[in-house]
Amino acid sequence: MRLLSACLATILAVSVETKYIVPGGRWRDTDGNFINAHGAGITFDQKSGRFWWFGEHKTEEEPEGGGVSVYSSEDLATWKSGGLALAPIEGHPYIAPGGVIQRPKVAYSAETEDYHMWWHADNSTYGLLLQGHAVSSKIEGPYTFVDATAPLGNWSQDFGLFTDYKDGRSYALYSNGDSRDGRDVYLTSMNSNLTALDKVVHRFPKFDLEAPTIMQTEKSYWALMSHKTGYRPNNVVAFRADSLSGPWSQPFIVAPLNMRTFNSQSGFTLRIEGTKKTTHLYIGDQWDSNSVWDSRYIWLPVRTDESKKTLELEWHDVYDLNVNTGEWKPIKGKTYSAKQAKTHGDTYKQEANFATDGVILTGIYGNDSTVTFENVEGSGKPQWVSFYYQNTDDLGFGDQRKYTSIA
Repeated sequence: MRLLSACLATILAVSVETKYIVPGGRWRDTDGNFINAHGAGITFDQKSGRFWWFGEHKTEEEPEGGGVSVYSSEDLATWKSGGLALAPIEGHPYIAPGGVIQRPKVAYSAETEDYHMWWHADNSTYGLLLQGHAVSSKIEGPYTFVDATAPLGNWSQDFGLFTDYKDGRSYALYSNGDSRDGRDVYLTSMNSNLTALDKVVHRFPKFDLEAPTIMQTEKSYWALMSHKTGYRPNNVVAFRADSLSGPWSQPFIVAPLNMRTFNSQSGFTLRIEGTKKTTHLYIGDQWDSNSVWDSRYIWLPVRTDESKKTLELEWHDVYDLNVNTGEWKPIKGKTYSAKQAKTHGDTYKQEANFATDGVILTGIYGNDSTVTFENVEGSGKPQWVSFYYQNTDDLGFGDQRKYTSIA
């Protein structure tokens, strides 16, 4: 059992269905292997009529420079592996094993009728701070490396890519490092064939943020970004504007306090324009700083209020999304409260006004301190079980409530 320094709150059990989206779960592809595509970008391809998920391929031996994985899906829940869309090359100055290939994003150029991949390209010491570029005639790849450059002569760290659904123009987002002269996030237009950056549209100055993404609604642009705490989660913030050039609002958090954005970091947002409604998904990473190759994915519906100018993420243990209609709904299971659980060893019940029935279980250290939930109803088939717990850590915040789903 993993050592926890806080509490277990509730369990929710529902039947496993491959079509469901389960934030924080261990997702498998159609071959039964765990999906390995971190720092994701998702592209809907009109030619194939499928969604394509590009992400960092991480292994224990190669946690940062393992190349770019690609998966495809018709429903955003059932994913078929396409292997490596961009494979590392031994001895290459920018995509060799041991280097850094992070946050890949892919967009289609109607002008040249090919696909362009961009990412944060670096060495193991983060001494380059460049943007990598590769191209392919097929969305699934393989992609051929073109170059790694400093955008308009600047540094570039975490990379994001946004395409305006109204005019089809694409934009790069990137933080420009951690030095005294950095700590900005740039929004820069790309040329029409996606081969280079054009000009800076806006600069978010000195907020010291990273992992940028932009979400577009009918009336607003929303820029989501994470604070710089490495692989540890924090409270993701959003800015709002009527146009990409601004003015942009002051930043505001997008999830309840003490949740650290449901233990995730921002990275991408996906627009799903269905026949009945348009849904936006927050595509985040639940990083495991001890085993980054085993990190999970947090995909959540986004709710906006144009009149109040607010944006917030909605947590659901399991939800069903129809990509054709754009509709989604939570899947309900049965909750087992900490108040009814039995404790052993140093574990004890404690009052907590934020918990189900006002009780949490704490003091869970090692294998001798346990919690038992009795009379759990099973379906006789594999089920999703969601554990709610809080884990204090050495950041000193004491506010990291987590949500973890296992099958």
